[in-house]
Amino acid sequence: MLAKFITTIFTAIFLMLFTTVASGQEQSGIKNQINGNLGAIKQINAGLLNVGYAEAGPAKGQVVLLLHGWPYDIHSFDAVVPILTAKGYRVIIPYLRGYGTTRFLSDKTFRNGQQSAFADDMIAFMDALKIKNAVVGGFDWGARTAVIMAALWPDRVKALVSVSGYLIVNLEGNQKPLPPQAELGWWYQYYFATERGKMGYSQNTNEFNKLIWKIASPKWNFDDATYNATAASFNNPDHVAIVIHNYRWRLSLEKGEDKYAELEKRLNTRPDITVPTVTIGSDFDGANADGKAYQNKFTGKHSHKVLNGIGHNVPQEDPEAFAKAIIEADGLSALVKN
Repeated sequence: MLAKFITTIFTAIFLMLFTTVASGQEQSGIKNQINGNLGAIKQINAGLLNVGYAEAGPAKGQVVLLLHGWPYDIHSFDAVVPILTAKGYRVIIPYLRGYGTTRFLSDKTFRNGQQSAFADDMIAFMDALKIKNAVVGGFDWGARTAVIMAALWPDRVKALVSVSGYLIVNLEGNQKPLPPQAELGWWYQYYFATERGKMGYSQNTNEFNKLIWKIASPKWNFDDATYNATAASFNNPDHVAIVIHNYRWRLSLEKGEDKYAELEKRLNTRPDITVPTVTIGSDFDGANADGKAYQNKFTGKHSHKVLNGIGHNVPQEDPEAFAKAIIEADGLSALVKN
């Protein structure tokens, strides 16, 4: 499985050397590009940010908060939304810091990509919308953010859906080397650790991210229109800074902010997740797709799903399965009450 994945990586890199990706739209055109199936993008001040978000479904429905990852955006949930709204859910999908129409309120705010900052953003976002709690689901950075919310603010997370399971970063653990073949999968993280990588990502953001899409989801035959709908969100003026800091912070090459130190201290203890949870494994997870490596971290009601033939962008590759996981997680929360 791993050898096949590595071969796919090199094949995708080779193909990208001969493939040109259409350049992204200018920042002023982002809103026109992103409306699509999600409707008009709303904005609200929340904490350090003015957050751009899509919303659908009945105003009094159970809130579902869906969180995207890198290098993706809210369009990963395009086909998930109508399934959930048909069941009466109020679905809210924000752009994370550094994406789409989300902006920092102050030019003086440090462009921080550490894990607890994203979770803190989402709690502030829920506060701004006066949302007491929500079913929270995500993948990649979004899954990590959702898991952290459940770990640190369990009263705000009614139920959880996490693609790839328990993704809380432990900085000390990240200092330990992996076997060479496993390290290969993190090539972009080491690239971002260099100034050459920072410059390369800045100059070739769209081409780079399209390559990541191909590597992370080798069986997903997305078209240019699908990719370009998301690529518009990378034109955010803080995108590169957030991405680079995120990956450098994970390797302890750059520091986080003192105001998040207490949150990170709690996360370093690898807290259990007590809220009802559905975890999802896919081909991207390799040997960990069965969820056994992290199942003991979910001490509340817990169910695990394995999606064969699906890559990393689970909600966009298999929206029905992701939506069903949200509904199941909500159902698990009802069992807890009973």
